[in-house]
Amino acid sequence: MSLAVVRTIRSPRQLSSDQDFEDFEQELVDQFALAMAASGISDGHVCRCREVLFEFIRFVGRPVWTVESADVDRYLAWQRNKQRAPNTLFGKVIALRRFFEFLVSRHQGDIHELTGYVVSQPVDEFNTPNKPYPLAPRVPPSADEVETLFAGWREALPEARKYLPAARDYMAASLWRRLGLRIGESAALDIRDWRPDLGEIGKLHVRFGKGSHGRGPKTRLVPAIDSVADLLNWWLTDVRHQFGDDWDDPDAPLFPSERRDICSGRCRRVGANALRTGFAGAIVQWLPQQQGQLTPHGLRHFCASSLYLRGLDLKAIQELLGHSWLSTTTRYIHVHDNHIEQAWTQANERVAARLSGTGS
Repeated sequence: MSLAVVRTIRSPRQLSSDQDFEDFEQELVDQFALAMAASGISDGHVCRCREVLFEFIRFVGRPVWTVESADVDRYLAWQRNKQRAPNTLFGKVIALRRFFEFLVSRHQGDIHELTGYVVSQPVDEFNTPNKPYPLAPRVPPSADEVETLFAGWREALPEARKYLPAARDYMAASLWRRLGLRIGESAALDIRDWRPDLGEIGKLHVRFGKGSHGRGPKTRLVPAIDSVADLLNWWLTDVRHQFGDDWDDPDAPLFPSERRDICSGRCRRVGANALRTGFAGAIVQWLPQQQGQLTPHGLRHFCASSLYLRGLDLKAIQELLGHSWLSTTTRYIHVHDNHIEQAWTQANERVAARLSGTGS
């Protein structure tokens, strides 16, 4: 067996054919992807950046080292004509800007030596779109509406046509409602992620939390507050074993699918779409006025808002939801119109109690 010749991008070479130029351009993109991976960027984010770069290269129709600001202007105008969302457009521009920063910083000398071009940054202050404003807030339903939904769902479980998936969907949705878990986070839980031995009431080990800026999964320990410990005990004691004999396997999914793995014969992990479908069906049946409006992520907003109104401070809610920034958590808090007046009244009552000597 012969070994392939490995050549770095800085190896002595000449670009004499169209294929040589295409290969060199591909190497530059690959080196950029490798640098992102080395910095800890997730594979999914790296793939999305590569897709943007190849789309841009095809649009321009010339090597990347010949790109000018006018080419970026035309590309952005083309993207707007395709009615790209502002967040999508902003993300594409950031990917292009970082790629050309990489070329200027790492390979400007190589590019000039091989092509005669001095590569420059074509994304400047004039064609960079402003960062879009946050989307309109997802105003969650009232506490009474959420209780109506889950009460009807819970009472109907024993008579459900398919009891096991109905109970599974109800349990997963309860984690969105009470702990603010994301739908993907709940689907990725294993049996061993429930740790009743941690803390006073037990904790869930969320190993696949959403990381910021493509940095990969962000883990956290979530206390089983708001009766979640009781719900998990019900799920693991009365329901989970009915899916299959992997109920005592720590690495088995906490929320299994009805389908079996062809090779092992064991339960597959439930997908986010299956949980989303089950939740949507429950809304149609027990809270039809929220049909098409309330989503699993809307329950995450409901969880943050309800805990805040019940007295939990913002820092604790931030840690519960797994946010990196407190400013993100504040966008999840939706309070009633009279919340300011109530807070003002309560603050005055506390001051008056201290002054009168009756306060603790």
